[in-house]
Amino acid sequence: MTLQQFGLESLSREDRLALAQILWDSVDEPDLASQESVEVFAELERRIALADAHPESGIPWEKVRADARSRWAK
Repeated sequence: MTLQQFGLESLSREDRLALAQILWDSVDEPDLASQESVEVFAELERRIALADAHPESGIPWEKVRADARSRWAK
């Protein structure tokens, strides 16, 4: 798709941004009641509870970030 196909090439930057927001707002939210969503949220809750019960088993953010940066630099 192109701006020309829709006759939008002459719109100003501000009008294109406003149109993008209108389009974004018109997109339906995913069905949060779907079975997949329920399972995902249940798994997230389980993991949060596990992390809360055993905070010592986590890795500090600083170490995760440093490890990621060292891998990226290679």
